[in-house]
Amino acid sequence: MKGLLYLVAFALTDLGLSSLTVETSNGPVIGHPAPGAPGVREFLGIPYANPPVDDLRFSAPERYSIKNSPFEASNDCVFTPSSAVDFPDKTPQFDRVVAAFTGRNDNKQSEDCLSLNIWSSYEKGYVKGKTPKKPILVFFHGGRYTAGDTNTPFLNGKYFADAQDVVVVTVNYRINIFGFPGAPGQTQNLGLLDQRLAVEWVRDNAKAFDGDPERITIFGQSAGSVAVDFWSYAWKEDPIVAGLISHSGTVFSFPVNSEELATRHWYNASSLLGCGSSGDVMPCMRSKSAEEIKKAITEIPPPEGTSVARSQPVFQPTPDGIVVFDDYENLSAAGKFAPIPYIVGHTDNEAGFYNISAFGKGNILPEEEWTLFNKDVFNCPTSRTVTDRASHGVPVWRYRYHADWDNTRLYPTSRAYHGTDLHMIFGASADVSLLPESPEQIELKRMMQAAWAEFAVDPKDGLKRMGFPTFDPNGKTLIQIGVDNKPTASFIDPKEYDDAC
Repeated sequence: MKGLLYLVAFALTDLGLSSLTVETSNGPVIGHPAPGAPGVREFLGIPYANPPVDDLRFSAPERYSIKNSPFEASNDCVFTPSSAVDFPDKTPQFDRVVAAFTGRNDNKQSEDCLSLNIWSSYEKGYVKGKTPKKPILVFFHGGRYTAGDTNTPFLNGKYFADAQDVVVVTVNYRINIFGFPGAPGQTQNLGLLDQRLAVEWVRDNAKAFDGDPERITIFGQSAGSVAVDFWSYAWKEDPIVAGLISHSGTVFSFPVNSEELATRHWYNASSLLGCGSSGDVMPCMRSKSAEEIKKAITEIPPPEGTSVARSQPVFQPTPDGIVVFDDYENLSAAGKFAPIPYIVGHTDNEAGFYNISAFGKGNILPEEEWTLFNKDVFNCPTSRTVTDRASHGVPVWRYRYHADWDNTRLYPTSRAYHGTDLHMIFGASADVSLLPESPEQIELKRMMQAAWAEFAVDPKDGLKRMGFPTFDPNGKTLIQIGVDNKPTASFIDPKEYDDAC
């Protein structure tokens, strides 16, 4: 995803590629055929907000207003990738898969990173003005709000857009202190506001990419999954989107920072940078380079987690009563969320990924601790989320992903770990691992891509037509996907997992 894309119009008459030039609110944007998926157009690194630098650093995002100028299509937002871990009995593809998933790469980083990537097919029989516009799926990456990016083969949308007649979008948003600074008296949760502005840009420009602005679904994984749930409470009166999908995380999964803790971390950072530890330190903080800030915040110890396995980042969402709240239990029980159709699920062994970073920190935990982690962070929060949605009449589906494929396995007992279900949606496991997919893996991938696409086409009834039951805590409605690596779905009583909650 590197190179310059230029917001300048030029003639493509001899190339027959006029569909690669689209008119947007930014001006003309020129894409190119996606490598390996020639039936798909890809438009990479499109800015949706003005660069959040200088006086815009630590501020709410501003809609992009720089017309007809070149932009760099390869910037990651600023973060410090996790260190490589020499995990025992790791597979040959371990390092490639983990690096692609966590953003451990050589990509250029910059605060000027508020961009999105779009994939849309142009060989699916679409006829401008005659064929219905395509549903749009907008993805928020994970990384615990401290890391992650979209410039990775793990999240390349070309295969999904090629397999299903949908528009796929991935979003870069500010993370760590740049996205969640916690400065007292200032706008909070900037990274989540970035996501909102990105979706507004997609809505306003959807038709340029043959997308339907009335059929936008947001989906995310891990922190991005929680962000999807945050969205349903923050913008319940004006959600923009028609559907929600959360892969591994809801508002009940991870504690957020208190206002007091966020303020303490902000002043810890400002003190380390020589800007003082009280009062208005913002002008000084804005005068420091991103690299200086990035280096300084590594010295701030993280807060104590709720368990050894459930660690906490320093800079993350903070309740502000606008975008993030501190009473989700009451809000959820009372139905104070947007009544939007919702898919919520997680993998069977989320801990299979988390214990890698724990091992790297010297924390070797017993299996019982990880079983408790899976229950407390993913299973029970998912159960609460879908049960409350169902009780208020919201169409909601719950899944649990089980498959463990040769080319995605990290070590002999990693099983269906955190993030591995994304391979079934983005479909790039062979690119990530450099190992081929099995026939059963391809079949299950096609099933899940079709299901997610059908949901985006018709969030209320699409999955019903495919035979997937809406969630009912008293029926066989928990959708088990890929059990024993079979490319099928089965349905069980959720109490088999939820009685422990």
